[in-house]
Amino acid sequence: MIKAAGVMGFPISHSLSPRLHGYWIKKYGLEATYVAWEVPPERLAAKLKNLPDLLGENGELFRGTNLTIPLKEKALEIVDIVEEDARAIGAINTVVVEGDGLLIGRNTDGIGFIDSLAEKIDVADFKGKTALVLGAGGAAKAIVFALIKMGFAKILITNRTRTRAEELADHLTDGTEVLDWDERESVLSQVSLVVNTTSLGMKGQPALEMSLQGLKAGAVVTDIVYTPLKTGLLLEAEKNGFVAVDGLGMLLHQAKAGFEAWFGVRPEVDADLREFVLQGLADK
Repeated sequence: MIKAAGVMGFPISHSLSPRLHGYWIKKYGLEATYVAWEVPPERLAAKLKNLPDLLGENGELFRGTNLTIPLKEKALEIVDIVEEDARAIGAINTVVVEGDGLLIGRNTDGIGFIDSLAEKIDVADFKGKTALVLGAGGAAKAIVFALIKMGFAKILITNRTRTRAEELADHLTDGTEVLDWDERESVLSQVSLVVNTTSLGMKGQPALEMSLQGLKAGAVVTDIVYTPLKTGLLLEAEKNGFVAVDGLGMLLHQAKAGFEAWFGVRPEVDADLREFVLQGLADK
């Protein structure tokens, strides 16, 4: 039987997931399909619980779904089993339908972040170092969790609303420390990795006002924003000789584990895929 998966969100028209997974389905010659559903939060439970019995127009058997804003946290209460990483992060971005119909909730954002960095650098070099995380939203939770797994000794968290940074630090306590937003530049001499998880610098949003003067030599700067691909932060990082990692890699790499679970193939992230997805981004 043809296998199927999809992505649920509200709204969903902006999602690049159908283009991304569609590319892999074609590349690997699979009898499979991937669709997008616009699902309001109040309908999520019914949609997820229906997945094991859902058939597509051509008899496809649905193997699972991705979840995007604003459904990631709500899904924790709905799936049958929540894997350890998703429980620790407090959000699910991937649901897998097991053969017995059980719904397994996963979060692959953290490993997607790590694999994106690994394209440019040896992430083992970060062990025992200090990271600075800008922002304290849902993406920041997954990234801080990933930084803990990578072995950072200290993770500095700052957010425009300090209480949200404190809540994140309390949720993931290992080596975290909260700074006021206006202290973000004062600690750069300690920092080996800067991560922007805010929307600042995104197309249509205010710029991220931050100088990288004083950043530790050999540091890496990354931004989860990918519209534009090179944000002001990344352009400044490159100008000052730092390694800059864009946000598209995280999007591509976080998708690998779900695709493998649904369709039985471990896909590759390569330059052709990046170019294909970027073209879809330009068309939106």
